[in-house]
Amino acid sequence: MALKWYVLRAQSGREDRVKENLEKRVLANGLEARVPRVLVPSENVSEIKGGQKRVTERKIYPGYIMAEIDVPDSGEVPDDVWFLIRETSGIGDFVGGQRKPMPMLPREVEKILGEAERKEEEPRLKIDFKQGDSVRIKEGPFQNYDGVVDEVIPAKGMVIVSIKVFGRATPVELEYWQIEPV
Repeated sequence: MALKWYVLRAQSGREDRVKENLEKRVLANGLEARVPRVLVPSENVSEIKGGQKRVTERKIYPGYIMAEIDVPDSGEVPDDVWFLIRETSGIGDFVGGQRKPMPMLPREVEKILGEAERKEEEPRLKIDFKQGDSVRIKEGPFQNYDGVVDEVIPAKGMVIVSIKVFGRATPVELEYWQIEPV
């Protein structure tokens, strides 16, 4: 027997509820040794809306949850676990095969678990701009100027925008929340 991670399709927008339902059913059926962990990969993202900074949780893979399952060496999910998962409200199916779904590769598991653990750290900024985007400055000394994004610096939350001042292109360093798309 070996622990392997599998991906399950879940109703989009209800991943947390589906995870709770599955965990309750696993406990009720005494299968916590066979299905030790269920995970909804998510991350914390900070954004500023209306001048207020908010931290929100964002699903990394909407419509999917992960389950760690103890499977025999043959790789087939045991029948009792298979039917328990398939009969849980909100779960569609296993990803990758019908009766013998493909487990995730170890490097995929490490990547996703790493993203989930990073959620506990400082939330990362959600900057929706990229190089070449046309923007309007909505705050500061260059308010109402239109420009083009030259560079995005996510670590600082800064965006360098090229604007025309006296007929010359001038780069201006702004915080990402001071601009809006045109």
